[in-house]
Amino acid sequence: MSSNAEAAQYDPQNVFAKILRGEIPAHKVYEDEHTLAFMDVMPQGPGHTLVIPKAPARGLLDADPDSLAATVRTVQRVARAVKTAFAADGLTVFQYNEPAGGQTVFHLHIHIVPRFDGVALGRHTGGMADSDLLGIHAAQIRAALDAA
Repeated sequence: MSSNAEAAQYDPQNVFAKILRGEIPAHKVYEDEHTLAFMDVMPQGPGHTLVIPKAPARGLLDADPDSLAATVRTVQRVARAVKTAFAADGLTVFQYNEPAGGQTVFHLHIHIVPRFDGVALGRHTGGMADSDLLGIHAAQIRAALDAA
């Protein structure tokens, strides 16, 4: 096996796999049997939420099609709630694959960021957001999900 092929294998010790196993805490927004949505700890804007499949997948290209479909359904549901919870003018939804594509956590994940007219998308600075604020944002999104 070449080093590129070895590098492309799923690592069950990635941070999102640890969140799924309950080894690392997360501010959960939504969960069903196939997916989990939670707050990004390095948000690019208030309300930045991640959606991941529970099934192991390094990225879009190796995801099981049924798992991917469930993930996209959750993205749509959570995105509606994020937009409502933050009274956003729009949303940016994105997904990275492999280091050359900008991926840094190698478990498939889709970003949902509420956007506002005239406000630039923030950058991942490497700094962690205030946990209490993330908890407040998660509660706002859960309330919007419950109201839907």
